[in-house]
Amino acid sequence: MQPAVGFLHTHPINPSMLSILKNELLKTYFKWRTYIGFIAILILVPLVEIALKLEGGSMIKGITRSLEKDFFFVGNLFNGYFVTQLIMNSLWVHIPFLISLVAGDQLAGEATGGTFRLILIRPVSRTRILFAKYLTTLFYAFSLVAFLATLSLGLGVAMFGVGDLLVPGRELAIISQHEALGRMCLAFGLAIWSMWCVASLAFLFSSFVENAIGPIIGTMAVVVVFFLLGNFPFDFFRTLSPYLFTTYMTFWQRFLDDPIPWQEIARSALILGLHNIGLFLIAFVAYNRKDIKS
Repeated sequence: MQPAVGFLHTHPINPSMLSILKNELLKTYFKWRTYIGFIAILILVPLVEIALKLEGGSMIKGITRSLEKDFFFVGNLFNGYFVTQLIMNSLWVHIPFLISLVAGDQLAGEATGGTFRLILIRPVSRTRILFAKYLTTLFYAFSLVAFLATLSLGLGVAMFGVGDLLVPGRELAIISQHEALGRMCLAFGLAIWSMWCVASLAFLFSSFVENAIGPIIGTMAVVVVFFLLGNFPFDFFRTLSPYLFTTYMTFWQRFLDDPIPWQEIARSALILGLHNIGLFLIAFVAYNRKDIKS
């Protein structure tokens, strides 16, 4: 008699962690909702870059106008690096929603589809299944941000060329062309690290419920509320701010400072990492105590 589940047919005896992870990756990337984020980025990024191309660099002129009396700007400042930085600044609050679409479905989706019991009749512990699903969640977040980086940088350089990177802010900074690409890659690396925290939060919520809508709404509610709390101009909230992971979600921008504040970046990365570990451990306890009825 053939087993009902394809995984059991392929791995009848205690499959390896790698086999479980491969199976979870295939399940995730065969779902249509996995590609909503990629499609949204594929549509949005070219539209933004075409609009900027048609705008003709008036943004750069507006930024540098007040400084032209004292400084002489040469070279192509309206380039692919500047456009990519602009896109990153614009989308950082939207990417968490796209990540939660998949991360929030990892465990809750099994309950909604009534497949939890089929999963657990495999000769595999709950712990290994949970680890595989969590690693799949992190890989999805990585692939989505990496896709954003590849598309925005690739298309930006193709449309606007390269040059020194102008970094507007409280202090105007200009990063040389030779450093710009490396700085952007480091910034995207830290952006992935911060988005893993969002993915961990959605994964945690997914372990509590049996419908993927709840984790998506819950994750975005926490992100928005934490962001608001961290920006209220009151002493109490300023004291609270260092403990909120949203405080560090834009720390990828620090790689565009000159010089790079390595100590501050390392501290932020450590805090985000501790949040990731804490959120996963709570999900681990919740999942292992959960009474699977479907």
